[in-house]
Amino acid sequence: MKYKTFLFDLDGTLLDTLEDLCDAVNHGLTEYGQPAATLDEIRQRVGNGSARLVSLSLPGGMESPLFRPVFDTYYEWYLAHGRDKTRPYPGITELLRRLGEAGGRCAVVSNKPHTATAELAEHYFPGLLLAAVGEKDGVRRKPAPDAVLAAMELLGAEPETTVYIGDSEVDVMTAKNAGIPCVSVSYGFRSPEELRAAGAELIVDSVEELCLVLLAEGLSPSAEGR
Repeated sequence: MKYKTFLFDLDGTLLDTLEDLCDAVNHGLTEYGQPAATLDEIRQRVGNGSARLVSLSLPGGMESPLFRPVFDTYYEWYLAHGRDKTRPYPGITELLRRLGEAGGRCAVVSNKPHTATAELAEHYFPGLLLAAVGEKDGVRRKPAPDAVLAAMELLGAEPETTVYIGDSEVDVMTAKNAGIPCVSVSYGFRSPEELRAAGAELIVDSVEELCLVLLAEGLSPSAEGR
């Protein structure tokens, strides 16, 4: 393998968290008499952290006097129910195992709060992710490169042997800001068209294709520009 360190986004890349996120947001909204969001609306709003997700779903956003109580209700619900429907994408666990067996170092970087990121990583992928970095004091949300750089430091990784894998425009920008290549996956929360519009140069459509790309001796050009 050309790459030795593999940094994965969480939501929409390793885990299908969409239904639990939607349930949590709607629990917060309906508790305060606000209209619920659809699954497709939540799909388009994820990727920039919990506060942004709630603000985009609440009429008036962060300027609404209901923002803080809705957010707190959402967050409390998500901590208690964030694993009710969430599952790894089929084949992801085996991919992480194969990368580790081949000598790769895998980690997750997320815009979720750090505690939630670490708990989900350990629950679903015990022993397969060597580091988990989420938003916390001193670590800005993606697309700032902070989480990526923190994970690389934890793993002793070099930029030239590190690759980032994510499913959104935020991930494309994060990898660019961190100065490392990006593999974009279209099986998550964004379509190939949306990823191309965001500047994605290498797009894979399935976990099986992702496995072929990551275990190859470099990033296959066959998926570029799709």
